[in-house]
Amino acid sequence: MVGESRRVVVTGMGMVTPVGLDVATSWESLREGRGGVGPVTRFDAGGFATRIAAELKGFDLSKDLGGEASRWEGHGLTTKIALAVASQAVRDSGVFEGPGVDPSRLGVYLGSGEGQTDFPRFVDLIRRSLDRGRVDTRRFTSEGPSRLDPILESEQDPGTPAGHVAAAFGAAGPNFSCLTACSAGAQAIGEAAELIRDGSADVMLAGGVHSMIHPFGMTGFVLLTAMSTRNDDPARASRPFDRDRDGFILGEGGGMLVLESLEHARARGAIIRGEVAGQASTADAFRLTDPHDEGRGAVSSMRLALRDAGLDPGDVDYVNAHGTSTRANDSIETRALKRALGDHAGRVPVSSTKSMTGHLIAAGGAVEAIACLLAIRDGVVPPTVNLDLPDEDCDLDYVPHAARDHVVDVAMSNSFGFGGQNTTLILRRFTG
Repeated sequence: MVGESRRVVVTGMGMVTPVGLDVATSWESLREGRGGVGPVTRFDAGGFATRIAAELKGFDLSKDLGGEASRWEGHGLTTKIALAVASQAVRDSGVFEGPGVDPSRLGVYLGSGEGQTDFPRFVDLIRRSLDRGRVDTRRFTSEGPSRLDPILESEQDPGTPAGHVAAAFGAAGPNFSCLTACSAGAQAIGEAAELIRDGSADVMLAGGVHSMIHPFGMTGFVLLTAMSTRNDDPARASRPFDRDRDGFILGEGGGMLVLESLEHARARGAIIRGEVAGQASTADAFRLTDPHDEGRGAVSSMRLALRDAGLDPGDVDYVNAHGTSTRANDSIETRALKRALGDHAGRVPVSSTKSMTGHLIAAGGAVEAIACLLAIRDGVVPPTVNLDLPDEDCDLDYVPHAARDHVVDVAMSNSFGFGGQNTTLILRRFTG
């Protein structure tokens, strides 16, 4: 519990999203309701039912790493995003200025997805290994080492970005990664906070990074019929809580926080951006692709996170919803919010920034936690765009179309993933 352990504060933020390549630009887009969805340009998606996505636009690692970016040229996009957002967050925090930080007390915790396969060479290798329509594994294994790229092969490991970030910033303390689907970024932040609370680290770089906009990544979601097929109107395809929603939009990006114990931050005179007041992770223990009908895991996640923060439902001033734009998620999340927050659910503003960024999968929870911290800072709640005709089962205040001025002292961020993974973060204004 918070009262029995060290308080955890946020001193730095970094963000790369489909609506901006840093925190300031991304937040400006979210406040103004600007989306980042368009036709897939990364590869020819003409054979897919869904041919739109929220891609990064103009991402260039040298903008964050300068000349150091060249050494990462042959690495995967997920690693490059991780290095960019970590660099932004570290620079924002000033954690290495002055006396700096003990490397053995500095750790990394990332929610990160599998890296992109070396697709062209991989497919070519399969073609070369075919024997009467079947893959000859002997030929595949004999030719593979000479034809596949060793760096890109290693980049497929979800733990690779965390290792690269640790090496880049000399973080010799705890190093973890998790891939709990769409809740991973939020879970990484919550568990990193726990490491600081229990004294295992003084500073953690924590967040989420992911890109699945590639042929293998999109194929799975197409087969699950989970994505929108509104190909002729991409800007309006992600429409959480709307009656006409038909699936989520796949996005990519990353978000990173510098978390510190309050004592460590105060000792170096850091500017404190907010506080991780509570966190919880639960499982539906139900189905792989569908949330529990009554939101069982989501309800317990929210209740436990509030208990962890020592707060009541009525203390919540804003909820950044998981809000994916799928039929099942949005109605069940609405039901879960009503059960977890009681009568207060009808009074608190709730919005889904996925309506603009698309679904960043493992990175989503981290980016949305930053949106909560910025809502606290500026007293502005970002909107749910494209909410034209609210579903009768989605009857809360979803801040449709336009941002709203609203004092936010406590924000709740929900991230619910395939497999029934649930994580809730409680972010709070730092008041000393």
